[in-house]
Amino acid sequence: MKFETCTRLLSLNKQFYQTFGREFSSTRQHLQPGVQRILDTLTGDESLLDLGCGNGELARERMRRGQRGHYTGLDFSPPLLEVARHGWEDSPATFIRADLTATDWDKRMLTPKRQVFDVVTAFAVLHHIPGETLRLSILEKVHNLLHPGGRFIHSEWQFLNSEKLKIRVQPWEEVGLSDKDVEKGDYLLDWRSGGRGLRYVHHFEEAELEALAVRSGFRVGSEFYSDGENGQLGLYQIWEAI
Repeated sequence: MKFETCTRLLSLNKQFYQTFGREFSSTRQHLQPGVQRILDTLTGDESLLDLGCGNGELARERMRRGQRGHYTGLDFSPPLLEVARHGWEDSPATFIRADLTATDWDKRMLTPKRQVFDVVTAFAVLHHIPGETLRLSILEKVHNLLHPGGRFIHSEWQFLNSEKLKIRVQPWEEVGLSDKDVEKGDYLLDWRSGGRGLRYVHHFEEAELEALAVRSGFRVGSEFYSDGENGQLGLYQIWEAI
């Protein structure tokens, strides 16, 4: 993917979450079943970095469960972070505004008190990152932020498994691009709550994710599908840092 196309898609998504951040947050008041299932596998003592933390619901659910390991949430959206930060004055949670697509976002995670993490999560995040090169760069940084044997746990939206969501796919010409400009698996989806918006989304295949894992220093430990009416709208994978 050309740099100019990648930049345009990133700008498109940033504009979406800046404009519809609060509306999006209102649809994410409860964690997906797959995320709840992941939390069941944690002891609660792990230090956890949550990439694309959004409105902070993962941190709140950890607190409700009595999981006290330090939580760090990262997101680029001020409207979502404003919601996330509310009510955490006396709790072991930190929220940082940072952009995963910036070259130095990982440096903000490395402090004298926190050099690496036990777990890094990225629920419904990677499918908003355009281009294999940029995805690989982010995953390499994630690897460096984990203990050896640490886990990277992520989910990818499987919207093509829903007939209802398929009709949300829009032509690239709406944003001045064409099919030739983007990569296989790239889609433009519309949003219809509080106004009409457009988002870039990549539909991952299992083999594609496995190849990225190997190239960035991970091995795929386990995976499962969950979420939505058919239980097939989210692909969850747990990677182990080698």
